[in-house]
Amino acid sequence: MSTTRIPDVPGTHGNGSLRLALSFAWLLACAGVPLHAQSYQDLYDFDCATGCTPTGTLTQGTNGNLYGTTSSGGTNNWGTIFMVSTGGAYTSLLNFDSTTGAGGGGLTLATDGNFYGTGYISSASTGTLFQFNPVTNAVTVLHQFSSTEGIPQGPPIVGKNKNYLFGVGAIPGSRAGTAYRWTISTATFELLPKPVPGFPSGPLFLASDGFMYGATANGGSMEAGALFRMSAAGTIKKLYNFLDGSDGADPNAPLTQGIKDGNLYGVAYDGGFYGGGKYGVIFEVTLPADGFGPIYQFDGTGGAAFNPGSGLLAASDGNLYGSTLHGGSDGLGTLFEFQLGGSFIPLFDFTGNGGLASGATPNGTPLMEDTNGQFYGLTPGGGANGGGVFYTMTPPNPLSHINVCCSWWVILDQPVTIVGQNLTGVISVNFGSVSAQFRHGSNTYLTAYVPSAAIDGPVSVTLATGQQLESAQSVHVLPKITNLDPSSGPVGTQVGIVGGGFAGTTEVTFSGVAATNVMVIDPGLIQATVPPGATTGQVGVVTPNGAALSRETFTVN
Repeated sequence: MSTTRIPDVPGTHGNGSLRLALSFAWLLACAGVPLHAQSYQDLYDFDCATGCTPTGTLTQGTNGNLYGTTSSGGTNNWGTIFMVSTGGAYTSLLNFDSTTGAGGGGLTLATDGNFYGTGYISSASTGTLFQFNPVTNAVTVLHQFSSTEGIPQGPPIVGKNKNYLFGVGAIPGSRAGTAYRWTISTATFELLPKPVPGFPSGPLFLASDGFMYGATANGGSMEAGALFRMSAAGTIKKLYNFLDGSDGADPNAPLTQGIKDGNLYGVAYDGGFYGGGKYGVIFEVTLPADGFGPIYQFDGTGGAAFNPGSGLLAASDGNLYGSTLHGGSDGLGTLFEFQLGGSFIPLFDFTGNGGLASGATPNGTPLMEDTNGQFYGLTPGGGANGGGVFYTMTPPNPLSHINVCCSWWVILDQPVTIVGQNLTGVISVNFGSVSAQFRHGSNTYLTAYVPSAAIDGPVSVTLATGQQLESAQSVHVLPKITNLDPSSGPVGTQVGIVGGGFAGTTEVTFSGVAATNVMVIDPGLIQATVPPGATTGQVGVVTPNGAALSRETFTVN
């Protein structure tokens, strides 16, 4: 049973000069046995000969296996890149060295079929950005960070434009961080102009509004951390300063987005009401207003979970799942479920080198959900060899689904890789209710093409058996203009703008002059009248998802 209270809470941070009372409703759930029939299984115990101390998240590849990194062990004791099947068959693929830097941040799969990650070179207080080819198992160092570019924090993420990767770095000895962009097609690195407001807790998270969100473990007005938003151009807006009161402090993990409500969720390692403000909180950021509020206070008494050290998994069942670094019957951390608007449910207490839930101290290792509906995770400690554990946790109702690689932003006619199971039996692919062309790849992936009539919504595949698998999240269709009909004419000419992603169009321009007579016929066709003042130039379309310019020039005669 849970109770609700409205506490008036003093909080301190650093030198203890701040005392602030915050009032809000919070949920207190009693510790005890799981309320649902989850199961836990240790699938592989890491051995330092082939890599140990795994950190970062796992990433599902197009071959159905999971990829990750270790931060130590391997031939050079700099860590490894590994592949593991969902049944626990483990393969060490690459040994990090002094050129790549030590691994451990995890990997990101990009649309070019390669994985991207970052390494850390402690002797030089710097790091690297690298590419890993899963076919050849070759690694290529793309960029070595300078002292002003910071030490990269976690792998880069795929941006709204899938040609770009974005990441963050921390400058040693500084309270500020950095942000960077890597362009895949031109193999170019760019340090973005605005500083990150503190030591960033990478990686970034690309949300459904097209912005990237992140947290910093320090910085902010009270040096208790901050939340920020970044655009593809590198513009940064600070959203919230943590006060080390009931709102939490030191948010040292990336954010995620709820499946049901579209809000952002994260954890603060420290702060909160209990334990003298040192047990941590779960918080919510509402979109689009960017409102902030703590929604759960970790208790930490009597073996209860506290100090969440990893990000949350927003699962396809609509609930959040996470872990804590401390708490549990053996003090080695816990796994939990948080139901939005409902209950905090303790699931498993980690038990170290053996026992019911072998593993320990899951710091920086968030859960991931495979398309088979199972949850998988890592712990950097525990296991039979003491080098960490790869485990699976089965939710009450596993939901098989598909994923769209490697970003939820898609564009007309461009190939989209769909990952899942039993995909050789697919007979149709739909973007929403619109049928799409596709080609089979293997049992675990296929390639589909975004149809002109597609609108934002889930992607689904239908198997020959009649079973339908759907993506847990919705794709967002970027606008694209393919041709103009006609391509010339005087002011007052009605022009058909052909393409895709036009749903919700807010503006059409001719050489920068807004058209006042605009009609969206369907997501692939707009009719607009050439406005007075227009000159020869490109036609532009603006939608809630972005903007597009025609490659073709409209000639005003």
